Amino acid sequence: MVKTSMDYAINTWDPRSKGIVEEPHHNTYDIEFWGPDGMCTSFYLGALNAIIKMGQFLKKDISKYKTLYTAGKKFMESELYNGEYFNQKIQWTGLNAPNPVNEKSFATQYTSEALEILKKEGPKYQYGTGCLSDGILGGWISRMCGLEEPLDVEKTKSHLLSVHKYNLKADLSDHVNPQRPSYAAGHEGGLLLCSWPKGGMLSLPFVYSNEVWTGIEYQVASHLMLMGQVNEGLDIVKACRDRYDGRVRNPFNEYECGHWYARAMSSYGMIQGLTGVRYDAVDKTLHVDSKVGDFTSFLSTNSGFGTVSFKDNKASLNIAYGKIPVKKVLIAGKETRLS
Repeated sequence: MVKTSMDYAINTWDPRSKGIVEEPHHNTYDIEFWGPDGMCTSFYLGALNAIIKMGQFLKKDISKYKTLYTAGKKFMESELYNGEYFNQKIQWTGLNAPNPVNEKSFATQYTSEALEILKKEGPKYQYGTGCLSDGILGGWISRMCGLEEPLDVEKTKSHLLSVHKYNLKADLSDHVNPQRPSYAAGHEGGLLLCSWPKGGMLSLPFVYSNEVWTGIEYQVASHLMLMGQVNEGLDIVKACRDRYDGRVRNPFNEYECGHWYARAMSSYGMIQGLTGVRYDAVDKTLHVDSKVGDFTSFLSTNSGFGTVSFKDNKASLNIAYGKIPVKKVLIAGKETRLS
């Protein structure tokens, strides 16, 4: 079933087998991106890498997926990377999909004004040369799932530091947000979904580009932490938690499209970001890679939960409920045993 799903994705969004998500593809901003972009192609590369790992374990032929992954990685690092961060190459001709004006499944009306913009800039609601906070989201998800970064580590780090540099605002008093400003407004700070520091802001960018979402703030913060950029990650977390301190907003309800919105659960990734604690139930390995020195941290698995402590470069496990069988421990990649 995984292979069926993967092959469907390839046939639908990468029919020319370039290793990139090229055909118009719906996404979490409730619109379609036209042409390859860093965000969704990083998802694709992460998925290809995952199915390669699965296929190797099952001794299946994975040559097709390897070829796609290699081609997509090369394209993204050369064509979608501007020296600082990954962006989007807008494309709406030469695709299998028809003209965006006529394709009813991508429901959006084009006024005469919008038609003129289409000719100059492409379809509505893209991000083009923008610095997207979600721009390498697939890399973060890969790390959360115990896989390596699907893209060059230094380029990945550069993208995240660019997001911190360009999208994190300490004061939003002068920021124009025609959408839902209640998430972050006035003298509050926050991480914008997108900015255009090198110019090229579109006349009709994707609808939520000026907003601040806590789920994205935590995702970027924990990815920075995984890269060793703890202070930059904490900068973002502080801006977020200062908004949800109980005076204006409920500290237990980081709302987005509704109350208690699930995206904010990306905050859980900061445990892994700061401690490197991760449990692999297949080979019964406990991973630790602390970015904060000694610690005691929560660990939850399918079979039990408890705490992991790290002190003097040794790890110990205290199980509060159930069982967590550990055959070996990897501390910063080096094998050892529980103390």
